Amino acid sequence: MANAMEIYQLLPKTNCKKCGKSSCMAFAAALLSREKNLDECTPMLEEEKYSENYTKLKGLVSPAEQASETGMIVHEDRCIGCGNCVVACPVNVAEDPKGAGSGNAPTNERVILKVEDGIVRLSNVEDCRRFGENKRLCSGCIVTCPTKAIEFV
Repeated sequence: MANAMEIYQLLPKTNCKKCGKSSCMAFAAALLSREKNLDECTPMLEEEKYSENYTKLKGLVSPAEQASETGMIVHEDRCIGCGNCVVACPVNVAEDPKGAGSGNAPTNERVILKVEDGIVRLSNVEDCRRFGENKRLCSGCIVTCPTKAIEFV
């Protein structure tokens, strides 16, 4: 996933404010947080000289558009269904200690991560530590993934 500076480098850098942001850098950050979408940058759409950068940016920000409310993306093409993330998730351990928390299949529906059809699936994302007003940085699912299939944006 791209960072705000990589996105900014491809923007027009006119600081025209047509997108509603004070600068192109602020717009880049808003793209990452899914507060804005690329089509709100009207110079990118109206001026031919930005068409190549628009195409590049579309590829950079499209993964963020598919993220859950927590900012989590599961790259299904990379996921091997090992379940490491399921066992490492502190919420899964707390909500299902005898199932997901012990390395077994989840025994209830209160878990956040579970393997279905060989791919990790999200449920109950509102219970993720990275979501809501008391959110905190948790990376248990990311650091245990051997294929880097889980990402937060």
